[in-house]
Amino acid sequence: MALLFFSSARGPDECTLAVAKAVTQFLIEADQKSVTTEIIESVLGDKPNTFRSVLLSVEGIESEALIQRWLGTIQWICQSPYRPTHKRKNWFLGVTCLPNPMELKNNTIEFTTMKSSGAGGQHVNKTESAVRAIHLATGISVKVQTERSQHANKRLAKLLLAHKLAQYEVDQHEQQKNIRQQFHYSILRGNSQLIFYGEKFQEKK
Repeated sequence: MALLFFSSARGPDECTLAVAKAVTQFLIEADQKSVTTEIIESVLGDKPNTFRSVLLSVEGIESEALIQRWLGTIQWICQSPYRPTHKRKNWFLGVTCLPNPMELKNNTIEFTTMKSSGAGGQHVNKTESAVRAIHLATGISVKVQTERSQHANKRLAKLLLAHKLAQYEVDQHEQQKNIRQQFHYSILRGNSQLIFYGEKFQEKK
């Protein structure tokens, strides 16, 4: 399993829309390749249906090739839907794969289960598939809820908790900034890995 991070960096609203479109396109491609994905965390943009950032888990036989296709700077060429008279038509986002976190031992984590909340119908409301994982030494916790099994949610929770602990240790020792914050400032506006055009987000071949 890998964690893939989509970021609009410090870009304007058009970049947050580009993130939403890119994630949608990535999920389509993943489904076509039978690659399993899950949105673990997301930060909403200021406009409806946009994202400052999205963190995805990616798993499957063809996941590595799919991830490599998307890594780097993604360019979207389109007239701004928010500012029709704006001269700028090039918008950028970045995609990076977070490093595998340290392995956490189960005896350092307290797992609790609960009913999932939000959309999902009767299955979500009646099944205790949601999982909260708490790191006993620090109190850091995460919650993961999907329509999949409790076992899958525990695995995701453990992975995400390990990343949060790694970030916590970095902050405690002041050795470097959070890896995702660093990435926000390092997206290159050029040498794009992929280029998409127009409202329909069609790829340049």
